[in-house]
Amino acid sequence: MTPIQTKRALRTDLLLAGAMVVAGSAIALASVVQLKAHDPQVMAQATPPLQSTPGAASKPAEPAEPATTGARPHDIPPQPARPDQDAQAAGAKPALPPAPAEKTAPPIPAK
Repeated sequence: MTPIQTKRALRTDLLLAGAMVVAGSAIALASVVQLKAHDPQVMAQATPPLQSTPGAASKPAEPAEPATTGARPHDIPPQPARPDQDAQAAGAKPALPPAPAEKTAPPIPAK
């Protein structure tokens, strides 16, 4: 391109960019003016306002305290996971599978 064409292309690009900035600013200003003109109470809400449940006045506010104290019952003794040899001979099955055998490696030689 010749220098005159380059100058003309730059001028056209700058005019187009300026027009786009002016148009964007005008749209933003129009949006702000429109938002200011409306009553803020008219804007949509993400959730509806809270309403009470029908018949809430006749229901108790809190549930009653539980009858249990949270203590462990003493009438049932805890059972071992692995019964002793006598119980196993009588037919009791262990609750857990037997533990895997430990893997041992040869000792590390001294240097």
